[in-house]
Amino acid sequence: MVSTTARPTSRPLNFWVCLGVPAVAAIVLLLLELTDLDMALANRFYDPAAGAFVGRHSYFLENILHDRAKQVVIAFSVLAIFGFIGSFFMEKLKPFKRELGCLVLSLALATSFVTPVKAVTAVQCPWSLEQFGGHETYSELLSPRPATDKPGRCWPGGHAATGFTLFALFFVLRDRRPKLARKAFVFAFALGSVFSVSRMMQGAHFFSHNVWTAIFCWLICLGAYYYVLYRPASKAERATKAQPISA
Repeated sequence: MVSTTARPTSRPLNFWVCLGVPAVAAIVLLLLELTDLDMALANRFYDPAAGAFVGRHSYFLENILHDRAKQVVIAFSVLAIFGFIGSFFMEKLKPFKRELGCLVLSLALATSFVTPVKAVTAVQCPWSLEQFGGHETYSELLSPRPATDKPGRCWPGGHAATGFTLFALFFVLRDRRPKLARKAFVFAFALGSVFSVSRMMQGAHFFSHNVWTAIFCWLICLGAYYYVLYRPASKAERATKAQPISA
């Protein structure tokens, strides 16, 4: 972040893109429920001879890419909280109080929504299903859940949210450092995608679970930015910018 005391006017938001792309993605995901794409992709990672997913017992996927990576993101979130608290007392951080507050809010909301939604939807993980050596019956997202003593806790994807929650960095940086914001977007999307594929390899989630997670995290971070940071130019400011510069 640059050292300036004035909060900049926000660059215009293209709501057709910011909301339209997630909306189209959600419609496509609902239509994909009519296909066997999730099952077909899961089968790519399942080894019938071993009776388990190829990454089910992988030390790298479980201990490094899941546990350690999650701890790094948690540590980053804790630093963001300390930064926000410090912005009330430290002169160097005061100009960024709203940005830090928006970052903390986005990170909190984009991760805390996962557990209660999992409990409500009760979607089974691939590794729990009969098709993959488990004992549970598969059901589509919008279908009633078959009776079971062990309701699923796999929709949306928790680990994917750990990566996609960093969409918050894109919004926090977009007005002050737009080039860095774009790099932050690519990083968040790539990290969330890597986390998603790793959990698919372990049988923890279907493909659609993780795409839904990306949509939710994007919308949450967008909403936090819009209500906390978004400051469109006033008519007077737009008129001033539109005036030709005199010699």
